Amino acid sequence: MAHLTQDTDALLKRVRRIGGQVQALERALEGEAECSKTLHLAAAIRGAVHGLMDELIEAHAREHVARPGLSDEQRQQGLDDVLEAIRRYAK
Repeated sequence: MAHLTQDTDALLKRVRRIGGQVQALERALEGEAECSKTLHLAAAIRGAVHGLMDELIEAHAREHVARPGLSDEQRQQGLDDVLEAIRRYAK
């Protein structure tokens, strides 16, 4: 995703935070934490991944669908790519 190179540091920070959240969930499960804590950790992970996905979809759409100068074929490919990703994410 060459269009994300300017935001790579911020995206990597988000991914690392998500990784930390996953590790916390793993520790909670291993340590037999309270059910409510485990549920809240899982919900936080889902929210973080959802926010990351929103950012990635927006960046892709701006670069590969809405950017001026793209051919119709390039726009169609960009649209097809983002729709496929959304369908996979929604499952």
